[in-house]
Amino acid sequence: MWPLLKTFSWQEITHHPWRTAVAVLAVMLGVALAYAVHLINASALAEFGSAAQAVSGRPDVSLRARQGSLPDTLLDRVAAHPQVAVASPLLELSTYAQGAAGERVPVRVLGVDALTVGRINPSLVARPAEAAGRLDVFAPDAVFLNPAARQKLVGLALQVQQGLTLHPLRVAGSVAAPGAPLLVMDVAAAQERFDRLGQLSAIDLRLRPGTDVTMLQRELALDTDLLWQTPDAADERLDRLSRAYRVNLTVLALVALFTGAFLVYSVLSLGVAKRQPQFALLGVLGLGAAQRQRLVLMESLLLGAVGSLLGLALGSGLAALALRVLGGDLGGGYFGSQAPALRWTAGALLGYGLLGVAAAGLGGWWPAQAVRRLAPAVALKGLMASAPRARQGLLRGALLLVLAAGLALLPPLGGVPLAAYASVGLLLLGGIAMLPGLARWALRGLAPWAAQHALPLLALERARRLPEVAAVATGGVVASLALSVALTVMVASFRDSVTQWLDVVLPAPLYVRTAQSSGAGDTVFFEPAAVDAIRQVPGVARAEGLRVLQIQLDSNLPAVALVGRRLSDPARDLPLLQPPLPAPPDHVAIYVSEALQALYGAQPGQVFAPLAGAFTRAPPFFVAGVWRDYARQHGSLVMDLDALQRLSGDDRLNDIALNLDSQASSAAVQQAVRDTLKQHHGGQDLIEIASAEAIRARSLGIFDRSFAVTYWLQAVAITIGLFGVAASFSAQVLARRREFGLLAHLGLTRPQVLRLVAAEGLVWTVLGTLAGLALGLGVSLILVFVVNPQSFHWTMDLALPWPRLIALCAAVVASGTLTAWLAARAAASADVVRAVREDW
Repeated sequence: MWPLLKTFSWQEITHHPWRTAVAVLAVMLGVALAYAVHLINASALAEFGSAAQAVSGRPDVSLRARQGSLPDTLLDRVAAHPQVAVASPLLELSTYAQGAAGERVPVRVLGVDALTVGRINPSLVARPAEAAGRLDVFAPDAVFLNPAARQKLVGLALQVQQGLTLHPLRVAGSVAAPGAPLLVMDVAAAQERFDRLGQLSAIDLRLRPGTDVTMLQRELALDTDLLWQTPDAADERLDRLSRAYRVNLTVLALVALFTGAFLVYSVLSLGVAKRQPQFALLGVLGLGAAQRQRLVLMESLLLGAVGSLLGLALGSGLAALALRVLGGDLGGGYFGSQAPALRWTAGALLGYGLLGVAAAGLGGWWPAQAVRRLAPAVALKGLMASAPRARQGLLRGALLLVLAAGLALLPPLGGVPLAAYASVGLLLLGGIAMLPGLARWALRGLAPWAAQHALPLLALERARRLPEVAAVATGGVVASLALSVALTVMVASFRDSVTQWLDVVLPAPLYVRTAQSSGAGDTVFFEPAAVDAIRQVPGVARAEGLRVLQIQLDSNLPAVALVGRRLSDPARDLPLLQPPLPAPPDHVAIYVSEALQALYGAQPGQVFAPLAGAFTRAPPFFVAGVWRDYARQHGSLVMDLDALQRLSGDDRLNDIALNLDSQASSAAVQQAVRDTLKQHHGGQDLIEIASAEAIRARSLGIFDRSFAVTYWLQAVAITIGLFGVAASFSAQVLARRREFGLLAHLGLTRPQVLRLVAAEGLVWTVLGTLAGLALGLGVSLILVFVVNPQSFHWTMDLALPWPRLIALCAAVVASGTLTAWLAARAAASADVVRAVREDW
């Protein structure tokens, strides 16, 4: 078989390099995109995970509070237990540092115990500079910077923000911890500097060998609301942070490989159609059906192997470029601005390489089956074997559609909508399988109109009587167009829903905030005096505050955001899914996001018990409604600001919404706010003021950047599909050279033959476009109503951007018709007349 492959198939590959290049290109692009996305995700997650572990270390167990802090008096009690080898305190804060150049840099501040931290986390051990004193590790003004902080904060002096005040600190050395900018200092100094006396973020424990954590919990008899967090739980929480985003990007990248399999199918069909007499001759000379089948399969696997090797190399280059330009999250915002180094693994290389080979083999299976069924004597006469009946395709397609509908109703597995993705694949396969039968039914009604016109009649009758040929020609475009339509509808629906959401959550014209992220809300804030001063600014009609706290409800899940804001009318102030329920007496009404409802089972009308542990002597929390929150994927809940301040005893604010007088100028009010804060608090450079329009534009810009990769994947998929259209039409035209020769003998001129093939291309492409549009709309329903709720735990309203969809379909129809016409030019030459003599 191998010598035959080297002679028979190698001649085909070398004599028609463009067809070989198209097939290899399809596999290469599919493998490159899929492997690049995997490499980026794996590298970013590994870098982010190693940085997080370098900061938190690998203790046996960590003690944390659900909300707020731990009392440092707990440290002595825990450390005194005989089963605890080391108890290391940790105070973790997020704030901003200001270097010599005056820029604000987001940083994390860690207060550690220099005597114990080395036994838990050696990367946080301070390394004093040459000019520093030996006791600077305990100095109240000394900090030690990691490499990222040293790069962004040049100099020996810097300032860190607390509220609207800057505190000077002295750089006394360095630490080895990787990751984002980090400042390490003595825990007692951090408590004093940031007004956290008596407070800790966590206590990391190193236990003696054989210690049972459950038994230790009972013996210590600590507050039941404390979280005992293991490293495995921390790793799981880190993985959940971006799992849905990573999986969705990987699936979208595999779309290109899916359409690439159709292109391999089209190219091999072209080769098989052209070499039908040669295959027939080989059959007459003794080559069996199974051997002919293996010959074509080996060709497809060879093309897949070459495409996979090139795709792996191209994918590595694309991943390196994307990490440099977009960062480790491809614009998703999960890993900050880190640009990690690529991390290759042999398993991923082998897996994605074999995936490309498998896709090419799948694309070559049906042409190989056609060669297997080839009747040599009939094929030598130039006749075609009978195709499967269209009715069988309708039955198989209907069964696949029913199975797809059933899979779409299944719940996710491990938080990933695997059944929904399988449903999308079966929906596409079922629709393509039904295409021949549907084409015959759709074209039957046009037969009376075409009966009066010779060329349209020929084009229509061929498409109607040989619908399987149309399915072969348009299979690639149906798959790629359906996926492109689905992605277009999904992104448009999401963007439209986000725009409507922004209109509700941004009712005021101006917003003043102290921090860009909610993680710094406990360190960077407005004191009540600053809020009162802002309310007195001329032109300000009303100033409403907002407070955001981070609460750890489950040690295995990321923290959720607790938002306090004025709720005079929740139905108007929040984008609720249903009208709010009245809270019973002595209950506090809360409004949970869709993500929190899905992750924690918080249903309207119920009491939400997990929140009670975040406050001392808290009343029952009544779930009064569910709202849409597109800003926080892992859950949030809202309560009235007065209730939150009463429960927490904290009257500080993070954001202030300013409603202006009718005659007030926005620019004048912004300057007046800065002047007020400069006069009374000195924090005019430590705030951000933005209009609702600017926030909306920035939010939508982040949205578009997050879906930029989706747009590129969509473009690649439709391009590969159009390549498939070209290859399919070329295959059909070359297989019909005798037919064109007979038409020429019967009097059809070359321009008429060109118009005939162009008309057939128009009919086939219109059928494929309509099928692709219908399937795409069906896939979009799964993406909007199944995949997104299961992946990100939020819903959206369906939006159909008909102008863009019509333009996309029109472009595909025009490209398909033009491709058929160009293919016909080569087939309608003078050689077609002599082709009739090949049977003589």
